[in-house]
Amino acid sequence: MSENNVIQELYKIIETRKESPIEGSYTSYLFEQGLDKILKKVGEESAEVIIGSKNNDTKEIVSEISDLAYHILVLMVAQGVKVEDIVTELETRRKKICNKKQKREDIIGIH
Repeated sequence: MSENNVIQELYKIIETRKESPIEGSYTSYLFEQGLDKILKKVGEESAEVIIGSKNNDTKEIVSEISDLAYHILVLMVAQGVKVEDIVTELETRRKKICNKKQKREDIIGIH
């Protein structure tokens, strides 16, 4: 897999596991267990990214972000969200400048 296409290629593999499950495949297992299991794993991996970051451990951070990215891709396949959808959204956001959201207090006038 090339660096530029690894996300798209992994997405396609995950799609294949959903369409044609393989016994013993972790990806197939996640789809068999359903959306709640996938969401639980996304939550767990998000927390592990936070912990790794708080520990300031680069190796752990890279490992946990990779786990999170994989589980996000599984979630995307489960929900029918394509990699292209994310790329398009990120490209749209990249074009924006001065896009910082206001604090809630500023919006409702609390000081």
